[in-house]
Formats: sequence, structure tokens, C-alpha cells
Amino acid sequence: MNLAGLSFRDLEYLVAVADHLHFGKAAEACAVSQPTLSAQVRKLEEYVGVQVFERASRTILVTERGAAVVAQARTVLGEGRRLLEVAQSGGELLGGSFHLGVISTLAPYIAPIILPPLRERYPRLRLTLSEALTAPMVRQLEAGEIDALLASSPIRQVELSELPLFREVFVLAVPRDHRLAVAEKVRREDVPADEMILLDDGHCLRDHVMEAFPGCGRNGAVRATGLETLRQMVGAGLGCSVLPQLAVQVGSLLDDMVAYRLIRDGSPGRDISLFYRPSFGRITEVRALRDVIRDAMVRLGTVAVHGRPETRPLA
Repeated sequence: MNLAGLSFRDLEYLVAVADHLHFGKAAEACAVSQPTLSAQVRKLEEYVGVQVFERASRTILVTERGAAVVAQARTVLGEGRRLLEVAQSGGELLGGSFHLGVISTLAPYIAPIILPPLRERYPRLRLTLSEALTAPMVRQLEAGEIDALLASSPIRQVELSELPLFREVFVLAVPRDHRLAVAEKVRREDVPADEMILLDDGHCLRDHVMEAFPGCGRNGAVRATGLETLRQMVGAGLGCSVLPQLAVQVGSLLDDMVAYRLIRDGSPGRDISLFYRPSFGRITEVRALRDVIRDAMVRLGTVAVHGRPETRPLA
């Protein structure tokens, strides 16, 4: 088989159909007509001798053999983009563009910690940050739409490589007039499960909190769409909640409305890692990014950085 019969554009069509499972939407995403896209995808299937898509009147399915072809097409496209980036950066480490995804309960709080040292160490880095819930971020990572992902570990049911970074504890947030606002010590059993405000479904933090405090959510807990909305609801006296450590240290504290208390027994929390595709061709750069993030967290000094002993207790 001659590689001259393959083009990057045809591979983009193939991946677009796999992503949208709809030829019309794939054509719109690729800015071509549907007949053109359909014809090129059919031509590609004939060329490689594999039926990638099972076509029905209303549904499009990726066949078992087709899934392997689509996965390899993503890898080829990713390496093609990398070729251009290497040429543009002159081979300099983190000297081109890099697209980093961050889960939404972490992004606003870690960004001001890691962006200044990244810019100082790699001034030619063109960093793009995206934030969303874990599941769509993982899909973007698998599709090659982002280069790496900062998220809570573990991420199951997908093949991703992982570089552990740090652990942040959960901090109880209560209204200023709550009985626990002046408590010297708070244990897990003291956390008022029936008063807890939880994030909406889809937030991995919601799952971590319910795992750490099994009584939460059993009676139809009040929900919030994001951490800052949740914090405002606590301040307004609508209930209590548990926030990640960085959200307390870096976020808007609302000191006159919200009191924060460490949970002293067992230090429930979450582990944050940097995830990337095993086939990603820029592993050296991902590790360089990991090093900058870990150094920044060590300088912060209050989170337990994996592999580094320099951590002072959170007051």
C-alpha cells in the first residue's frame, strides 16, 4: 500500500465523523459539503480495506476494526501538528503552543500559582488553558484536542499515562453563625451531612465528597453548578459544604460570611495528577510542565507535593 493515497485532510474527515457520529455535523465542523466529506471517507475506507463506520438510516456506529483505525488516525494527526510546532519553535523545549486542560474545580485556583513561573521559565511557550468537567476533558485529551490534563486521580476506564503532582485536603465551609464556625477541632463525624451543599452531577469533586462523607446527598441535597456559586450559598446560610484546599487559599474567601475548618481525622482530600496520552510525542515537555507545577506547589508550601517533603501544615 502506498502512503501517497492518504492525506491529513481525509484523516480529519474520518476523525470528525467518529466524534460527531453524524456526517452532516462532521462536514459542518470541517467546513466542507456533506457529499464531499462522505465521498472522501468512503474512499479512505476502500483504500485501507476496512469498513470504519456502520451506516444506518438514522445512526452511525464505529466498527470494532474501525475504532483502531480512528485511534491511529488521531495519533497521526497529533504528530502532524507536532511537526509544525517543532518547526515553528526551532526545537526549543516548550517553545511552541501547548493546550492544557484543567478541571473546573481546580482551574481558577491553580492558574495564578503556575502561570507566572511557566512564563518565566519558558517565555516562548504559547499556552492555551481550557476548563470543563472531567468527562469532556478526557474525551478532548483522547481526541488530541488538548495535549495534557490536570485532573483528580484516578481516571478510570481510559488508557492515559499519569504523573502524580500533589494532594489537597478538603476543608469544611460553614456559615459564620454556624455552631462549627468556632469549633477548635472538627472530625469527619462532626460534618453535618444533612446540611451539605453538593456540586451538580458530572463534577468529580462531588463524587470525592460523597465517598469521603457517605451520608451526604441521601436526602436530596441542595446543589450548585460551580464552586464559587456553592461558596456564595454557604455564605448566605443555605447550608454547609466541603471545598478543596486551593479553593480556600486562592479563591475569594468571603471571610465575613464563611468560616473554614480543617477536618482533623484522616485528612480527606483528592490527589491531582497530570494526564497525557501514552502515544503522545511530547512526553519530555509534559514532564517539564510537571516539574514547573510541582516546584510552584512546593513554593506555596501548604499542599503535600508527591515526591517532595517540603510541606507545612495548613493552619
